[in-house]
Amino acid sequence: MRVITPEQLPSVLATLPANPRIIASGNFATPNTLLKAAEANLEKFILHMLNAHPGIPDREGIKYESAFVGPAMRRHPRLDYIPSRLSLLPVVIRDHARPDAVFIHTSTPRFDTVSLGTEVNILPAAIESARSHGGIVIAQANKQMPYTYGDAQIYESEIDYLIEVDEPLMEKQETSFADASVAIGDRIASLIEDHSTLQLGIGAVPDSVLMALAKRKGLRIWTEMFSDGVYNLHKLGVLDPDVLITASFVFGSQEMYQWMHLNRRIQMLRTERTNDPSAIAKQAKMQSINAALEVDLYDQANASFVRGQVYSGFGGSTDFIVGSLHSRGGRSFIALPSWHPKANVSAIVPKLSGNITSFQHSFVVTEQGAAACFGQSQSQQARNLIEKAAHPDAREHLSAVAKELKLI
Repeated sequence: MRVITPEQLPSVLATLPANPRIIASGNFATPNTLLKAAEANLEKFILHMLNAHPGIPDREGIKYESAFVGPAMRRHPRLDYIPSRLSLLPVVIRDHARPDAVFIHTSTPRFDTVSLGTEVNILPAAIESARSHGGIVIAQANKQMPYTYGDAQIYESEIDYLIEVDEPLMEKQETSFADASVAIGDRIASLIEDHSTLQLGIGAVPDSVLMALAKRKGLRIWTEMFSDGVYNLHKLGVLDPDVLITASFVFGSQEMYQWMHLNRRIQMLRTERTNDPSAIAKQAKMQSINAALEVDLYDQANASFVRGQVYSGFGGSTDFIVGSLHSRGGRSFIALPSWHPKANVSAIVPKLSGNITSFQHSFVVTEQGAAACFGQSQSQQARNLIEKAAHPDAREHLSAVAKELKLI
């Protein structure tokens, strides 16, 4: 590993091939210094990031690529969406989307390692792919990035160049809770027992579930990501002290980042480990909690597309839905409000007309109730969705269409 200054970075970037593919830390670990240098010094490049947030380079000559589309890339005309389960994205990177450069946002060196800190995810696979095929790995080592353990630890020998920076990490804004989100969170939490293992997605509903679990005992965390809700459960003494908290990336408050620093209770693993359905299935009472945009009477969920355009992607929800259903006492929850007020339409629809993200869940939960799906007949499943999850204004129409479809 060679430590360089920002002034030396242009000459390093000049060694890259024309129109290189750059895989960079995503979510709240954007390596801003490295990306600004690429924007200033490379005429054209492909930028591959997961859940990219505003502030990334955006000009002609820069093409975006992602399997989970964040707000900075959503509906962008220069986006190439790669459909992939998160657990399989490392295979895509190994065989199909090999990087010419990997930009990582790390802690400062500790002994002969740095840590990927808050964002492990696909980065170990990207580093391995780059090193196997002649690419370069550049680290932006930040004094404010927490040092975390597990697959987050990267040896200096795996890095070609390192630039030292001191810049604040992005923090998650405080979640605002609509009445429907709180009601959904309460309903899901009421179905979760002590000593369960939790996986939670992103948004107000998962955060509501965590708030409602404050009086549980011995909860465990095996998830692709977590935020301050898990940290709060730790402070309340709700989490099992004998079981490591497992995740692949995080975003939250500065207080949470400080708690994570050199914390042996937290293991940050690469995505093909956290999201491996067989590993998920080994977790006792695995409870998978994810959101959707719409669900139909066949218990098929769309969490990825809006009006024919990709909104996010599969993410890890499909991995955890399958893994949780194979777990001892495991269950999969899909959560959504029963009505979309802006579009003024029901979120429970007769049959999805567009893309399907997942299917076959234990429960579909709205503020109206929890509809049991797994283990039910197709007919009973449809009845449960209409009677327990659908908005009252949609039930008559759904029942009529269900009869036409011979579901009931």
